[in-house]
Amino acid sequence: MENEKRQIAVLGSTGSIGRQALDVVRDNRNLFEIYALTANNNVELLIRQAREFLPEMVVIANEGKYAQLKEALSGLPIKVWTGSNAICQVAGAEPIQIVLTAMVGYSGLQPTISAIRAGKTIALANKETLVVAGELIMRLAQENRTHIIPVDSEHSAIFQCLAGELNNPVEKIILTASGGPFRNFSQEQLATVTKKEALQHPNWNMGAKVTIDSATLMNKGFEMIEAKWLFDVDMKQIEIVVHPQSIIHSMVQFEDSSIKAQLGLPDMHLPIQYALTYPHRIFSRFERLNFNKLSALTFEKPDTRKFRNPALACEAAARGGNMPCILNAANEIAVLAFLEDRIGFPAMSNIIEKTMERVPFIASPDLDDYMQTDMEARAKALSMI
Repeated sequence: MENEKRQIAVLGSTGSIGRQALDVVRDNRNLFEIYALTANNNVELLIRQAREFLPEMVVIANEGKYAQLKEALSGLPIKVWTGSNAICQVAGAEPIQIVLTAMVGYSGLQPTISAIRAGKTIALANKETLVVAGELIMRLAQENRTHIIPVDSEHSAIFQCLAGELNNPVEKIILTASGGPFRNFSQEQLATVTKKEALQHPNWNMGAKVTIDSATLMNKGFEMIEAKWLFDVDMKQIEIVVHPQSIIHSMVQFEDSSIKAQLGLPDMHLPIQYALTYPHRIFSRFERLNFNKLSALTFEKPDTRKFRNPALACEAAARGGNMPCILNAANEIAVLAFLEDRIGFPAMSNIIEKTMERVPFIASPDLDDYMQTDMEARAKALSMI
């Protein structure tokens, strides 16, 4: 890699991906420097991170936490800002080279757009940005000659499988899914699952929202839409395969029938590091995969009767326009309601489906349309809880 340190902004530094990204930076201080950190609400952790990494800028989205953050960092050479608009400003700051977008849900859309317009390399960990406005995001990236490097383990795997393939046509993308904690549950059992059970993912350590999306398989629906935009393929070229061991992170099948797969232990540090160092690979202390300890790698079809969300995502993608935005907004409201014990597990899919039916469809939305759609869909979903 080049001698000059890469200047990085971590949007969502107190979340699961943000914390693991800082682990990578901590292990490679000769390569990276943190220029900016942002968080939504966790001011205590943000303060600790800021004191350790001494970034140029720190932003807390929750304006009620600004005074606490400002006082805690007084005396340090750190600019302290607050509010969602400040996060967008920080994302486009001149010295930054890489913006890691690790914010949760729809909140990542506007900062990602700001970073793209400023010509920053995007390390994309916020899949909802492409779910909500994939056509707009990819057009802006092309216009601004911005590179988008996926951080999601599945899309990082696909990205790595495509490296060196030039223009070799892709026949199929195979997204692997762990199946979540309820893979073998009956529909009757799903009706009684608790928040505590849903948050116990068998393989991955993730934030609450992503963990619930994994349990409902909505994350796979989102990943299909994300893959469509990232890799310029048709939805019909994307297949979901349940792989409970989470060792193969995804695969690409080419038109000569050859399949390439990327393997590794279920640890997000690796795809984060790869995105930050791309196109280089650097040494890591991450645990190595030992094939002698693997008893089996198994695969099965997802049960779309029990888990309806991937089909709803496919329907949204097929209709296009603002429908994926509706899908995402309804899902965010439904997941939050489940986490607050206000609805049961199966009700999440019901709310999403009904919201998609009841919010007006816009075939060719602009950014204002996406913002209005998001508000309308959230209000409609809330009215059903």
